[in-house]
Amino acid sequence: MLVVMAPISLSRDRHCVMEVVFARNLSLSDVEERFGLMEVDDAAWFREYQGQLQEPTASERAWLDQVRADFLAISKHPLHEEIVKMVVLAPLLSLAGLCRPPFLPVAEKSVEVSLEDRDETVRGRVDVLVLHQQLWVTTIEAKRKGLNVSEALPQALFYMLSNAADELPRYGLVTNGSHFIFIKLVAGAEPRYALSEEFGLRREPNELYGVLGILRRLGSLAVAQVAA
Repeated sequence: MLVVMAPISLSRDRHCVMEVVFARNLSLSDVEERFGLMEVDDAAWFREYQGQLQEPTASERAWLDQVRADFLAISKHPLHEEIVKMVVLAPLLSLAGLCRPPFLPVAEKSVEVSLEDRDETVRGRVDVLVLHQQLWVTTIEAKRKGLNVSEALPQALFYMLSNAADELPRYGLVTNGSHFIFIKLVAGAEPRYALSEEFGLRREPNELYGVLGILRRLGSLAVAQVAA
């Protein structure tokens, strides 16, 4: 799933030749250059993951401690991204309330964006997408254990850009199971994005507590956006 450079394929019809570029082959600089995307280096611009978060209950802390212990125990072996989603993401999304109404989790959603000025189409599939009505609450890109979590950023940003036609912020999460980075993106005439600090499983206290709190906050923000 991670960004591994591969040959670009071509899709042809009777009228034109259109390059088809797969999102998994894009680097961060590719995404920034194709979409005019700029990174915001200002912590105040991405306050949604900062500040006081909802504290997990004692039972939730116990569950998250077990999630961490389970993942660290099996992480000594090569792990497919599907195991990352099952062992780490599924409990987090469930505890955050993002697996029940008014939210809807969707897996492997196809995404395609045509760039007419470049005569190319970029295609990919979102690993996990949490929807509230038609609003993308959180775009999640999971990578297999052993790959640097930052290598998931180009794909996640592309997927978020494909659904960001207005000035409303969009949020994403990239993870390899042991590390987590949140993303904020605002489209418009000058698309911008910012990254959270990196959260890790080997730090104390268990940083899954914070990841859970941020997911809950993003869900609340989505509900407020739709109601506005």
